[in-house]
Amino acid sequence: MSISKEEVKHIAKLSKLNLTEQELDKYTNDLSDIVNFANELSNIDVDGIKPTAHILDIKNVFRKDEVQPSYDREQILKNAPSKDAGCISVPKVVE
Repeated sequence: MSISKEEVKHIAKLSKLNLTEQELDKYTNDLSDIVNFANELSNIDVDGIKPTAHILDIKNVFRKDEVQPSYDREQILKNAPSKDAGCISVPKVVE
């Protein structure tokens, strides 16, 4: 399957990209190559291959959930530009 210039133009429009004619040609070729490679994967014989979710074995490493001392709050707030009620105070960014 080949990607047409019109499809690349449509994708560029949706992405709000302004592409030159040279970029349009390049991306048309590149996207066609990507789609063709993905289509080649459907030709691979996978009979007898057990499905896997991961390439490597996954094992969970458990540790005891123990309370440990945290950092000193005053030490953390020492370099804060402004603080309020034991917290770092930042300017409001949402209206």
